Amino acid sequence: MATGTIGRIVQQTKKDLAEKVLGQALGLLGNDPDRNAKYLLKAVDHVASTEQQAVIRDFFHEWLGEGYPGREFLGRILKNTHPNVRQRYIARMLVSMLFSKKEVLERHEKWGDVEVPGLMLISPSMRCNYRCEGCYAASYSRKDDMKPEVFDRLLTEAENMGINFFVVLGGEPFIYPHLLDMVAKHNRSFFQIYTSGFFIDQKMAAKLVELGNVAPQISVNGPAEFTDASRGKGAFKTVMRAMDNLREAGCVFGFSSLVTRQNVDVICSEEWIDMLIDKGVLYGWLFLYMPVGKDPDMDLMPTPEQRDKVRQVMRHCRRAKAIIPLDFWSDGALTGGCIAGGREYFHVNHRGDVEPCIFCHFSTHNIHQCSLKDALRSPFFSAIREKQPFSYNTLRPCPIIDHPSEMWNIIEEQGAKATHVGAEDTFTTFMPEMKEYAAKVADIMDDVWEKEDYHEWGPKWTVLCRVPEEKLEKRREEYQRAHFCACGMSKKKAE
Repeated sequence: MATGTIGRIVQQTKKDLAEKVLGQALGLLGNDPDRNAKYLLKAVDHVASTEQQAVIRDFFHEWLGEGYPGREFLGRILKNTHPNVRQRYIARMLVSMLFSKKEVLERHEKWGDVEVPGLMLISPSMRCNYRCEGCYAASYSRKDDMKPEVFDRLLTEAENMGINFFVVLGGEPFIYPHLLDMVAKHNRSFFQIYTSGFFIDQKMAAKLVELGNVAPQISVNGPAEFTDASRGKGAFKTVMRAMDNLREAGCVFGFSSLVTRQNVDVICSEEWIDMLIDKGVLYGWLFLYMPVGKDPDMDLMPTPEQRDKVRQVMRHCRRAKAIIPLDFWSDGALTGGCIAGGREYFHVNHRGDVEPCIFCHFSTHNIHQCSLKDALRSPFFSAIREKQPFSYNTLRPCPIIDHPSEMWNIIEEQGAKATHVGAEDTFTTFMPEMKEYAAKVADIMDDVWEKEDYHEWGPKWTVLCRVPEEKLEKRREEYQRAHFCACGMSKKKAE
């Protein structure tokens, strides 16, 4: 047996043991918040060993401290989640947070010449029962779905490389008739399913709890006036009913919100966050509207100032509320910058096109003509990873909206083809506006980077996220040169 194979077996055994330790810890917790926090932290301490794990461990120690929201959050888990879900989903989620690939099958050790990412996004169907404005779903039929044997093969290939976290999107994933069969078959992995909630009745919620390894992410873009505006009258009530069904069944679930210039204020309001907590939501993702998809509209993008507001509010919520909201862009500092192109994630669409990001609809490889491993080691993905992080300031992580010229250069140089009509518009038709937007964001976020604490911990954490120090140093020099030039220009103008 090859040394690498033995190493992977040993690391997988460590992971299984960690899941067991944390799962037992969650199962033994009672109603005493102080005792619960101490018991869980003891389990986390037992698992954490590397420098990166130690940083996460220290965060848990602070967050679960007396008077901090982690204790209430832990209480919500104990109150609202079924034991089956605690073991099969929450314990595995904690292990994934704590373990780097140096510990779990050397997660960032190369499999051949491939760096194994942490998760795979997959859209087995683009069909949907809703007909939302600006969406392509109405143009797809069942014949366009990914064949179940292909879906199964993809999950198996990913698992064999060490990926066990899958995000399922669409369309509406619950329309795909083979979805739960795949979740049940691959029961050593765990799944997040992004859904409108339309199909989550009491029977479906009970089924998800029985499986245990799945967490729906309920898409909701604000109160009825915003959610119904795009999906149709009654859509918001459907979301609320789905959340009630999931909470009552004991299923862990999150939220997903598309943030636009119109709904940003309500999404950031304390009343909205408190409502999500009351409904049983534990965590969620905020996605800024981007000019991709059908009939893109730059006027829907949150302004740079609104983007900073989202950053501030979400950071405050994690410190003060018993919920974990994440901002896909401004939380780039937590991931060491862009995670696309297989660095930490990638997307496979219903046709098998392997895309670097759910928002970057370009591809050079299709899984019907190659293995998943071949797609991950493609020159296109390699070129993206070589550029990461795109900025020393990881509050500006996104190559599409923060560094559009660099991303378009990679797409053209690597001959990547658009995977749907109009995908180029973001980088062609809207390029002048995108560059102007990126410059305004840079003015704000660079100021935030310097004046708040990001510049103190951000670079250190980026290195722990496996960005080579020499590459980060290069980005630092580029950042400082840009600032020197900007300051010089400003000074000259002032004189």
